[in-house]
Amino acid sequence: MAYLFGLVKQISLGRLLLVLSLIALFLSFLLVFGMSSLMRDRAVHELSREEARQTSQLVFQSLYSAMRKGWSKAEINEAITRLNAQFPDLKIRIYRGAVVAAQFGAMPHEADEVARDAVVQRALREGNEVLLIPDAHSIRYLYPVHATAECLACHTQSHIGAVHGVIDITYPVTHLKVSLGGMLNMMVGYTLSIIALVFLLLYFKLRHLLVLPIAQLVGVMREISSDLNLSRRVEFGTPLRELQHLAAYFNGLLKTVHDYNAKLEELSTHDPLTGLYNRRKFEDFLRYEIIRATRHQHSFSVIMIDLDNFKYINDTFGHPIGDLVLEELTSLLHDGLRKGDVLARLGGDEFAIMLPETEAASGMQVANKLHLSLADKVFELPVGKIRCTASFSLVSFPEDGKTEEEIYTSMDVVLYKAKTHGKNQVMTADNEADRSMMTVFKQGDFLRAALHEDRIEAHLQPIVRVSDGSVMAFEVLVRIRDGEVIVPAGEFIEVAETLGMAQALDKEVFRKGLAHFARVSARHPEALFFFNLFPRSFNDLDWVRGIPQMLREAGVPCERIVLEITEREALPNITQVRAAIEELRGTGIRVALDDFGSGFSSFLWLKYLPVDFVKIEGSFVQQIVHDERDRIMVEHINSMAHRFGLKTIAEYVEDEATARMLVEIGVDCAQGYYFGRPARPE
Repeated sequence: MAYLFGLVKQISLGRLLLVLSLIALFLSFLLVFGMSSLMRDRAVHELSREEARQTSQLVFQSLYSAMRKGWSKAEINEAITRLNAQFPDLKIRIYRGAVVAAQFGAMPHEADEVARDAVVQRALREGNEVLLIPDAHSIRYLYPVHATAECLACHTQSHIGAVHGVIDITYPVTHLKVSLGGMLNMMVGYTLSIIALVFLLLYFKLRHLLVLPIAQLVGVMREISSDLNLSRRVEFGTPLRELQHLAAYFNGLLKTVHDYNAKLEELSTHDPLTGLYNRRKFEDFLRYEIIRATRHQHSFSVIMIDLDNFKYINDTFGHPIGDLVLEELTSLLHDGLRKGDVLARLGGDEFAIMLPETEAASGMQVANKLHLSLADKVFELPVGKIRCTASFSLVSFPEDGKTEEEIYTSMDVVLYKAKTHGKNQVMTADNEADRSMMTVFKQGDFLRAALHEDRIEAHLQPIVRVSDGSVMAFEVLVRIRDGEVIVPAGEFIEVAETLGMAQALDKEVFRKGLAHFARVSARHPEALFFFNLFPRSFNDLDWVRGIPQMLREAGVPCERIVLEITEREALPNITQVRAAIEELRGTGIRVALDDFGSGFSSFLWLKYLPVDFVKIEGSFVQQIVHDERDRIMVEHINSMAHRFGLKTIAEYVEDEATARMLVEIGVDCAQGYYFGRPARPE
């Protein structure tokens, strides 16, 4: 059978089951025939002995009864003849022992027959039963008759135990009477043995051909899951075609996943265009170098490169030409670096170089060399010859930063300085102004992180009617949550405007503020929402004009929204601002002139800008109880606004005395800590 399986190099599972079934059937036939032969031999050797003994005893008792009646030899021979006639399939012969023959005489021809038959001689001599199978169709049983005490009454010359004779019986096996219970027990036992053997055969063969390969596959999958080792492969030593296909497809899948994983790993650490390390990998190198430099007490330098006017190349010649410029620049930078230096593309047209164990002076030499090489480089491109310049910033560890964040901030600050000083030059952080700008950039990182991590919050401060203290509106104010600390807008507004992040904050506050509208309206169904936009947000008039659509999408009526502007928004482009305000007011949105009185031209805007509210500068309001000049200013602003048909709102009201005086002056509304601090709706 092993030879048969060895011949089959590939076999399907269905064919395997068919082959195993045929083999099991063949073995079952062999076992049945073998068991039949064993049963026959057992019947002959065991069951036939008992039947022959019983038959011999019956014959002996018949002859013994005749002899006790005094029958002669002729009568005894006649009785034997009758027995043979009665049992035609049996052949019965009687042989007298020596003691009986000596006293009563031998049978005719008996001596000659005994002399020719050694088996009879042995039975007469030894006195033992003898069972013979002369051929496949018959058996022969010799039953010796031993003398008993009763026999000695006639056989006076004998003694107890002497062999008086042998009864020789021969009969066919086909007429053998076998015990039904014994036969059934044998059949059940042999059948169970056959089933057990076939089961063991199928178990071990299927275990070898099917179970063990599947267990091996599961083991490989477990190793891949635990160790993430995609180089493992399944190797089956089985002829089953399905398992071979399973192994082949599984190994192919592993190879595909391994290749994709390698590509993804390459893409996760390298820039696909230039093949350089990307920002993520550069940050890993930078972190490692900071640890190494700190441990060994040495410096290293980082150069950041930003191409000047690269957008012009992309817009004029197309992005494919821009990509060629970046590839050429990569080659130029590579040629100017040492083997251990790390060159990376941070994104767009920004590159960074890390110079391990390099002090600022040596790093400056490298930066100047690369700057001159680029200045002299003429890029031969399909559209013609192109020159390209770049701004270089150089920072050093630990002078310009001791952490990854500080180094990045320093690079941004120095690069910003290079751009503002005319571009196409190499700059370092070398004065106190640069250090101050680094602080601003650090705060910018804080703002960017707050935006990215969704930590911008919209807090509401009530605006009340001073006549009765009822809530007229809420001003939506921006805050940043830093753990358990709430950072007020005064700490980051200037940074946001300096770094061009004001509009992003405005959009986030607008979104968060509108999300509070439904909750607040449930308690104050007529309250207005004042949004204090950053000055630079009004520079993007398209975004401002999109505010009504934003309100409609949020389900907020335009009539419930008030936009606050200052003269800083209006001053640079009053014509456009006026047109935008009129367009917004046409949708129902109202406008408030904020910080009125803080600038020299505040009164002029009442003439040119169509607004609905005037918010009186808080610095005048705070001291009206104690300073008559401030009170006069507030009175005149309030009077003038009312004559223009506008409502007034006093800011920075922090005590009851101030609130009472505002009632006397006739100011419409007020806001400040006296009426409520900025907080979330809940």
